[in-house]
Amino acid sequence: MATEVENKPLTAAAGEEEKKTEQPAAVAAEKKADDAAAPTAAAAAATAEGGDKKEGEAAAAGENHAAGGGDAGAGGDGAAAGSGTEQAAAAAPAKKEKEVKPTVHKANFEKDVVYLYQFTRTPLLPSMSPYCLKVETWLRLAGLKYENIDHKLKLRSKKGQLPFVEVNGEEIADSTIIIKELGQRYEKDLDAALTQEQRNIAHAMISMLENHLNWVLLFWRSKNPEHMIKGYKVNLQHALGSRLPNALLNFFFKFQYGRKYLQGSKKVKAQGLGVHKPEEIEEFGKQDLKVLSELLADKPFFFGDEPTILDCVAFSVLAQIHFISDEVKYTLKEFMQENCPNLVGHVSRIKERCFPDWDDICTKLDLNAHLPKPEPETKENKEGADTEKTAEQDKNESEKELEKDNATEKTEKKEGADADNKPEKAAVEENKEKEEAAAK
Repeated sequence: MATEVENKPLTAAAGEEEKKTEQPAAVAAEKKADDAAAPTAAAAAATAEGGDKKEGEAAAAGENHAAGGGDAGAGGDGAAAGSGTEQAAAAAPAKKEKEVKPTVHKANFEKDVVYLYQFTRTPLLPSMSPYCLKVETWLRLAGLKYENIDHKLKLRSKKGQLPFVEVNGEEIADSTIIIKELGQRYEKDLDAALTQEQRNIAHAMISMLENHLNWVLLFWRSKNPEHMIKGYKVNLQHALGSRLPNALLNFFFKFQYGRKYLQGSKKVKAQGLGVHKPEEIEEFGKQDLKVLSELLADKPFFFGDEPTILDCVAFSVLAQIHFISDEVKYTLKEFMQENCPNLVGHVSRIKERCFPDWDDICTKLDLNAHLPKPEPETKENKEGADTEKTAEQDKNESEKELEKDNATEKTEKKEGADADNKPEKAAVEENKEKEEAAAK
């Protein structure tokens, strides 16, 4: 793309020599248009090389810019007919309009918050994707503020990948590039204390983990999708955001997982591993685990007392093996437990250090268990209940006071009535006494 645009001024210069005497106005207009297009094309090339655009979009941008250069040339030819300067001036603003900054899904982002797009949680580990788990583990070790986005498995990066992140309105894709870019931007280098020799060893081990051992695991998953669902206790309704019954989803998943999602053995064979027998592939995995175990030895982490990027990668892959349910038999899990107990201990140390909210993540399938929650509605309901209770108490007290007042009023009325009847009683008694005296 960049080469094509950069060659445009050379063509214009050649045309200038050929038409020097016949079309000076046209050549001047063409040169002016190409000069205006050059910065725009250079910016597009820089954006594409930076990896922020999807390959197809970058190619489309290249075609658009190339077409723009052609339009400028056409405008120059038209200037020979009489209006080259005006058409060249109109071409430059048109190119500026095509300079569109990459859009992000999280439009109302908070400054310096990393928005992580990854797969949903499972009941046994935070992510079934080693690459997603790798990025989240690194973010926690680096101490960066981040938030997982629940995108219902409908969004991918411009490269078509998960995970990807958005930070300050910019998208970064691919787990390795994410860690590199964020580490440089926020000065979070987990490998800062390593020697060059240790860095070389880390690079080799990461390549083995991601480009070999991980493929051994993917081979098992693609050949045994029903074991994968059972082994990680995946709730497909939650994972796929579907309301269909799990039994139906399980059937379609088993059918589609090998064909569509991983393209079954084709993708594994293309990598080179899938041409071997299953027992041979398992042996490859055992050798990888043995090498890792010997490198770790009795150290808490691979290079000492503090975890590095290698520890993040190793944890993200080994966790996929270690946390498979005991209901499903997997040779590599049994081998790691029996022959590499230090790797099991390594997984436990990273888990305890980076995921204190592991139980909340796995039981509630909460993508953001690490973030403080807003005031729960139950508290508001409790406050409302307390308010209702207070009102009811006030009502009861008012009723009691009213009853007391009524009782007092009745007593007073009774006493008043007795007082009124006293003279009458006295007169009756006096008459009675007189009658008795007369009778005597």
